[in-house]
Amino acid sequence: MLNRLKWFFHPVFIFIFSILALATSLFLYIYWYIEVSTGLRAVVQRYRLDPQQFFEAQTWVVILVLSILVGIILIGIFIIFVYSQKMARLNRLQHEFINNFTHELKTPVTSLKLYLETFLKHDLSREERIKYIGYMLQDTERLADNISRILNLAKIETKTYGGDFIACDLVETVRQFHQDNRHLFGNCDIRVHNPSGHPIFYRINPPLFEMLVMNLLNNGIKYNDHEKPRIDIRFLPEKGKLHLRFEDNGIGIDKAEMKKIFRKFYQAHRVSDISPKGSGLGLYLVQNIARMHKGKVIAEKRQDEKGSVFTLILPFHSQHA
Repeated sequence: MLNRLKWFFHPVFIFIFSILALATSLFLYIYWYIEVSTGLRAVVQRYRLDPQQFFEAQTWVVILVLSILVGIILIGIFIIFVYSQKMARLNRLQHEFINNFTHELKTPVTSLKLYLETFLKHDLSREERIKYIGYMLQDTERLADNISRILNLAKIETKTYGGDFIACDLVETVRQFHQDNRHLFGNCDIRVHNPSGHPIFYRINPPLFEMLVMNLLNNGIKYNDHEKPRIDIRFLPEKGKLHLRFEDNGIGIDKAEMKKIFRKFYQAHRVSDISPKGSGLGLYLVQNIARMHKGKVIAEKRQDEKGSVFTLILPFHSQHA
């Protein structure tokens, strides 16, 4: 049913319908003023009626019908205009995405090539080899992250991402994820807070949920100008909802961009001394994963200090008084 309704609102269908409405209005105008007027005059003459009453009524009918048709045409043109503007914006974002993502892929490849050429041309000490191998591993992880992000995006959008939803303790899941991936977050200070002290069970798809956590943590680290970035993860059950807050001490978010940052390919404008990074897909993936878990993610500025807060809101009923 929804697919049929979407088809009726397709711009091509609306454009064709608008043209048909315009053609119909012109046809009716000619028809009514030639055929109908002639017939009415014959009736008026035959029954000796007042012609003023009939032709005045006919005129108002024509005006009403033509006004409706013209209104349909204008609405159709307006919808097509809005759609064209959205397409232009999407094309611009896609162009920016291609440029940024090409850079994200090319940079680690160039770096790997340079390190391999260094290995080939120079006799390095063990310490130097270990150092360069560490850099190469970082570049390969960066490449793998970008590639997996594209693959995961395709799976999520087509709803072909596998895996079951199982009841898990979210607090323990996040703590274990941080413990297992501590090496990916460098010198970042990540702390998990559970004021209630109780396990918080919720049905999740573990790989998808971990992807959501990873993207939010990476976002807090990338857009951060502190020597030691800090992210506090808080579990706050309140009023039939679970608020899972990711509070960072980064550069913050401009108020005008708090909703835009969840759009596909969108990257926040330059803030402070930090340029936009990444592919513009991380937060888009986060929002889609949240919806798959019957929730949503909102962004806001921190009230107590500099930084941002990303809150995952899930439907939740605490089992503890």
